[in-house]
Amino acid sequence: MRPPVPPVRREPRVPWWQRDGVISRVLAVAGVAVTLIGVVMLLVLAAQAGFFGPVPRVVAGALFSAVLVGAGMRVFGKTGGRVGGIALAATGIAGAYLDVIAVTAIYHWLNPVFGLAAALAVAAGGVGLAMQWKSQPLAVLVVLGAALLAPFVTVELVLLGFLIALQLACVPVQFDRDWPFLHVVRTAPAVIATLVGIAIALLETADHTREPWLLIAAIATALIGTVGTALVVRRRADDITATVAFAISTTPLLAAPALFDRRVTALIAGLFALALLATAALALLPKTRELAKLPGHTAIAAAVAGSFALLEACVGVTSTQTLPIATLLVALGFLGVAGQLRSGVAAGLGIAFALIGGLAFLANATPERLASQRLAEEHLSISTTLAAIIGLAVVAVAVWTIRRLAGTPKGGAEDSILWIAASGAALYLVTAAIVAIGAATGAKDGFVIGHSIATILWMAAATAALLYGLRNLSRSAAIAKVALGSGLLVTTAALAKLFLFDLATLDGLIRVAAFLVVGILLLLTGTRYARAFAETEPRSPTH
Repeated sequence: MRPPVPPVRREPRVPWWQRDGVISRVLAVAGVAVTLIGVVMLLVLAAQAGFFGPVPRVVAGALFSAVLVGAGMRVFGKTGGRVGGIALAATGIAGAYLDVIAVTAIYHWLNPVFGLAAALAVAAGGVGLAMQWKSQPLAVLVVLGAALLAPFVTVELVLLGFLIALQLACVPVQFDRDWPFLHVVRTAPAVIATLVGIAIALLETADHTREPWLLIAAIATALIGTVGTALVVRRRADDITATVAFAISTTPLLAAPALFDRRVTALIAGLFALALLATAALALLPKTRELAKLPGHTAIAAAVAGSFALLEACVGVTSTQTLPIATLLVALGFLGVAGQLRSGVAAGLGIAFALIGGLAFLANATPERLASQRLAEEHLSISTTLAAIIGLAVVAVAVWTIRRLAGTPKGGAEDSILWIAASGAALYLVTAAIVAIGAATGAKDGFVIGHSIATILWMAAATAALLYGLRNLSRSAAIAKVALGSGLLVTTAALAKLFLFDLATLDGLIRVAAFLVVGILLLLTGTRYARAFAETEPRSPTH
């Protein structure tokens, strides 16, 4: 006989208010918030109302904070006193931090340099105690409490320094402790405050004295975020929160150039882009990857942020005529690197810059301007031609890179779509380049000659594609299919342009030349087309 199965003992259900000390944690956090609000009232509201004197207020705040920290350390060592000890110590340390801000910003008893040094020491002591107690909540409460209530003490520019001091004080903690919440809490206050300061400075254009300080704050925030994250992820490659904090820390320096003129904007953004893209390159290039020891997610964040800064630099040094040239050159570089290294990140950035450059080019060389002689002569120039030539190079490199990365089979549906899209873009760029040259010469017939040459080039490209396809008809049916399909589409486009636009716009010998050249190319292509398919048909036996 089998032994009887003992009954399963079920643990009694514990009410939610008794699980893991939920009530104690909620009450502790509420106590921290309310007490710190009281400290702010003591330092600020009492001063506004004229209660007590400056010295009693500051001394009372300091003594109260010291008593709370001492009580927290005493309670923490007792049974069940962890939550209470953390709450008391966090309140005292954050209160002491607010006291230092008041002494510096309200009463001006301390020079801002010494005030920031004292605040940094208080914050470092708080996070040091958190490390000793192995308590992330203590560090988070200290930073969050001080950061949230600091604006109620002062809204002067020195506030940014105190928030950046909090960000800096927490960097060493991340080396030994994997505390993801602290990453965000230490970074967000300085970032948000700096962005708000930049927005206010953009709206209040009369006062320019704050702009250098905002730039310094943005540089400090980005520098601390970048160096801190680089040191942390070298030890813990899977620390994605550190990368998120790094990405957040770069936003003020991306926004700060808007405060200055175009040259200064380009200089700031260019140097920032150089630093970020160099960091990304160290992690992505095979030869330096082992030296940098930066994980892929950090490299991607640096590359994206650096690309935004590079776009700012391009906008800062160009006009509406030359912006397509700059952005398309950047796209060409990214796509070339992507194809060489098989990097999806570089390919994505290259395509993004190609789209931006393409839109900027299209805004300048619109179809309406290409179709009107008056508008073409007013708006198109040699810059348009140069941008179109670079655009053609971007199209060619993009096709090579996409085929190399995606591994699309030759002659497949994806390959056909890629070639059709590239052909359409190339036709527009060729037309814009030739018409812009004709319009820029200032000659009376420059515009119509440009359109005539563009039509002939369309048909020449179609002829080359068809002949290439016919040559590969017996070797590779897939390649022949793509080439013949693209050639026939371009032929159709060339004939449509010839009869719908050129016939109505061109005149005299120019129109005659366009029709003659296109007709000869059609005859050549048709003859070769018929011979090629005749050669592939099986011959009937002769009797």
